[in-house]
Amino acid sequence: MKDTIKIILADDEVLFRKGISFLLEREANIEIIFEVSNGEELVSFLRESSIHPDIIMMDLKMPHLNGVEATRIIQNEFPQIKIIALTSYDSKLFIANMINTGAASYLVKNTTPAIMINTINEVYQKGVYYNEEVLKILQENVVINSTSQHKSLFDEDYLTKREKEVLLLICKQLSTSEIADKLFISPRTVEGHRNNLLLKTESKNVAGLVVYAIQNKIISIEDLNL
Repeated sequence: MKDTIKIILADDEVLFRKGISFLLEREANIEIIFEVSNGEELVSFLRESSIHPDIIMMDLKMPHLNGVEATRIIQNEFPQIKIIALTSYDSKLFIANMINTGAASYLVKNTTPAIMINTINEVYQKGVYYNEEVLKILQENVVINSTSQHKSLFDEDYLTKREKEVLLLICKQLSTSEIADKLFISPRTVEGHRNNLLLKTESKNVAGLVVYAIQNKIISIEDLNL
């Protein structure tokens, strides 16, 4: 049986939010634990509640505190929470803003229910879910990586051979168990390498690792066999 994925919906369009809630609540492995209409309400809930979601479905345009600013705060204070950006606008600027602040995935509001549900499951299992378009935007350096001023990963001794292998498979969006099977190591060892990568790149989560690897040309789109 699948684990239950706890979700918060953050969107000021009540009809849209309720429609998403209705769709997701029909999934046996998804539970909506809270709904909010603005970023301030969302951040306050997270700070005050002992129950946190696995994923937040985050609208970009909300009153008081928009989705980009709310994502930035949440990634600093609750980096374990994965954020899927929701927007009506499918533009490079919107995508870049959210990926730069640590969003694990990106959905346009006119997407299909099947794609939305698949994205939620992929993000929950693998930590990140970027399609080819988003990865190309990363490669084009549309996103400005805040860690790019730190020690260069081109230094040969900075990342071990195994860490580079794990990083490539993370960028290919494999789960921990899939990486373990591929490299013939234990899931715990994979987690150890992932933690080392997070420390070395000063990334907060898997989304940050993917951004760092592509923008520092450690991994190219060609390496991912898209």
